Formats: sequence, structure tokens, C-alpha cells
Amino acid sequence: MLFLLAGCSPNQDPEVLTLGGPFEFTSQEPSRDGYLYTRLQVAETLLEVDEQGRLQPGLAERWETSEDGLVWRLYLRDGVRFHDGTALDAQVALAALRVARSKPGVIRAAPIEELRSEDRLTLAVRLSRPYSPLGAVLAHYTTAMLAPASYRADGNVGWMQGTGPYRLEDFDPPHRLGVARFEDYWGTPARIPRVVYLTGHRAESRALQVMAGQTDIIYTLDPASVDLLRRQPDVQVHSNPIPRTIQIKLNASHPFLAPLQARQALSLVLDRTAIARHVMRVPGSEANQLIPPGLAAWRLEQLPAARRDLPRARALLAGLGWEPGADGVLQRDGQRFALSMITYADRPELFVVATAIQAQMREAGITLDVSVVNSSGIVSGHHDGTLQLALVARNYGNIADPLGLLDADYGDGGNGDWGAMGWHNEELPALLRRLEAERDPLRYRAGAQRIAGLLSEQLPVIPVLYYTQQTAVSSRIQGFVFDPYERNYHLSRMSFQP
Repeated sequence: MLFLLAGCSPNQDPEVLTLGGPFEFTSQEPSRDGYLYTRLQVAETLLEVDEQGRLQPGLAERWETSEDGLVWRLYLRDGVRFHDGTALDAQVALAALRVARSKPGVIRAAPIEELRSEDRLTLAVRLSRPYSPLGAVLAHYTTAMLAPASYRADGNVGWMQGTGPYRLEDFDPPHRLGVARFEDYWGTPARIPRVVYLTGHRAESRALQVMAGQTDIIYTLDPASVDLLRRQPDVQVHSNPIPRTIQIKLNASHPFLAPLQARQALSLVLDRTAIARHVMRVPGSEANQLIPPGLAAWRLEQLPAARRDLPRARALLAGLGWEPGADGVLQRDGQRFALSMITYADRPELFVVATAIQAQMREAGITLDVSVVNSSGIVSGHHDGTLQLALVARNYGNIADPLGLLDADYGDGGNGDWGAMGWHNEELPALLRRLEAERDPLRYRAGAQRIAGLLSEQLPVIPVLYYTQQTAVSSRIQGFVFDPYERNYHLSRMSFQP
């Protein structure tokens, strides 16, 4: 197969950059996969985020907050036009934010009391209480600015009319979309005229495509492909740590998992070092807490490294009444310690990690039935209560300030689709709420440290590894840039080698 692909004509079209990634379009509706449109620079947000997570001007050239923290004013750039020619002004931005608030997304959690336009280019957001993550919310893809003509009567997007350096040219779900350079872009124009994004192929197939010159950039490689591609002379592999954690989401209301000692035991069973070195091929990526390196305010720097301790794990489980049966599987009151773990194929390494965890748990007398589902199956299992364990890659940089995400995962009720399930803590929601109003950096850090400590102590989810994004880039590309927050592929900054 490698020989045949090597004989294919490489993609040498100087007008087209071809990308490959794992995410299939889930619907005929362009809006359902909105994160791809900000990454492909079709749509833009009022604020942006730099590589350190700091807020930067976006479609709003500046912003300010009132002394009491209850009013944010955003001053829009003049002369910005959408791809259909419509001018961006405060009324259009206001309409786009109202649509965003009507749909599931991070802005719905913000305590917004009023949105109003104060003049042609000034937008005001009044809050019912101070909310420090609002800037990060306004940089999230779900708050991207779209032209009024983008929306149908039901509020869904019929066609993406954004303001970015690329405009949507064709949309062919579930596997392909194309964008073209927008010649009237308000900022620095894109260098490459057209980009095609191909989705949903198997990880090994994507690796072979970039080797054969059929694609230029491949995102989210599986570990085996990384080893293969690093040996290719015309491909460079970029390894970038990102604020994402591979973690075990668990049902803390399940009788096997409800006691803290049971969750501690499962964590102690994990040989994270072996998984990091031999499965992921990224030594040093072992996770000893939920929040990854890079989000310093939320990191417990004195926390010891996570190490496997089977004797301690077995002792904890024995204290809960679990004893080995004849086949080595733990039993209690006539029940075997058997659970199901699901994961999803969007990130190809998750199933490999899940099978490694399965083998390690079996050494401790715990059997896991591992299966792959659509990522939506984890959310549905959370809501109907059938989920037991799920291996997920949680992006703590999904919002530049992780406070908003942590509030969704562990705030009021303590049960988020991708966070806690069946777990409650009285202190944590109050801490999160107080931190939302905190404007002093030192006090913010102290509150973040306390929250990180509670999550580390209580283990509503179990951290496994910190994520490293592996990207393969053809030698004909120059100016490749990786965004650790995965908001923007920065395609407009890239060009082809002369």
C-alpha cells in the first residue's frame, strides 16, 4: 500500500492548500460544526486570544469595563465587511450575540442582563454581577460574528457569511468543505488562494495521504503514524503541548465508584508513565492533576507526580469489601467488579489508551468492557445515567479562562456533560461563583488553587495524560503556526515554498 501511494502524483496545485483532520461534519447545518469555521478563518470573534491565553483585539479594536465590573463596552473596527458585503456595526453584532445566547454555548452561562448598541460602533454588555470570564467568552467560537443573511427564519445558519480572510466556498458533508480567499478582508489578506479541508478519514490513511503528497497538513495523528512520518524526508512532525487532558469521566453515583477510596484506587492502578512512553510516545506527559501545564494559576506546583501503586490500590479496594475471586476478578456481595468504558474515534489515540487502561485494570482485578461510540454518546450516557466510565480528551483551553469551563463541569449541581457525573461538593460551586467576580490577580490565583486542590482530592474525574497535538506538515508549506488553544489554524499566514 505504501508503494502504491508513493507512486501517486503529489498535490502540487499552487492555488490549493489541503488539510486533513478527524472531525466529520455531524449535520447538513454548517453552524453545528462552528469551531471549524473559526479555525479555518471564515468567522471571527469580537476578541481574540494569543498563545499565552491573553485577550487581544479582534473585531473589537478595544474594550473597557466599568469600575464595578458590571458594564463591558466594546468598540468595533470601522470598515469591516462580511463576505456578502454587509458592514459590521453594533446592531449587527448585537443580533449575532442574541442568536448565540439562544443556543447552547458558553455565553448562556454568562450573567448578561442587557445587550445594547450605544452608537454605530459601540456595543455595551450589562451584567447582573461581575463576571471576569466574559472576555474569554467573547473570544469563543460560539460567539463568532455572522452577517444577518447567514441566518434562516428558525435562527439556524443556512450559510456561513463571516468576516475572516477566507470565505466559505463549498460545503459537502460529512467529509469536505472548501474556502477561498476573501479579497475585501479588513486585515492582512491570505497568501494562499484556496483551502480544502477533508475530514473523517482513519488516522493511518491520513498519514499515508501526507506522505504521498495528497494533503499538505494533517492534524491529530495517532502515535503509530507519528513514528512513521518522522522518518519521511518531505514531512515535518510538529509536537505541541496543548491545554487538554486525557481523563476518565466516571459516574460517581455508581455503587462501585461512589466511595472516594474506589476512585483513588482506580487512579493508583494507572501506570501513566508506561502509557506516556510506550503508547503515546510522549514521555513526561503523565497527568497528576486535571489542569494541564500552561494554565499556571490553576496548577498545584507542589503536587507529587502520579505513580502507580498496586498494593495501595488493592488495600483500598479490600477496605471496601472487594476480594479476588477464583479467576482473579474482584467480587463483593456476589457481584464482579466489571464496568464499561466508552470513548470516541475523533481522537484516534483514545482507543489505544483505553485498551492500555483496560489491561492495567485487569491486573488489579477490575474488568473493563471498552467500546468506541460517537462523542455524542458520552453526553447522552451522562444524561440518561447509563454511562459508567468514559475516556475523553477535555480541552481546558476551550475558553481562554478555564473558569467558565470548570463552572460548566463542576458548578451548580456539580454535573457537566464532560465533567462530573453524580458527584456533589458544597464548597466548589461557591468558590467558582466568587472567583467569577474576582478582579485581583492574587486573590484569583488563591481561589483557583483551592479549586484545583478540591478536584485533586475528590477525583470526580481521574486525570491520565496531558495532551500533545501531533501535526504533520508537508515540506512545501512555509510559515506553519500552531495555536495551543486550537482556535485558529492561522492559514492566512502560511504560504507555499517558492
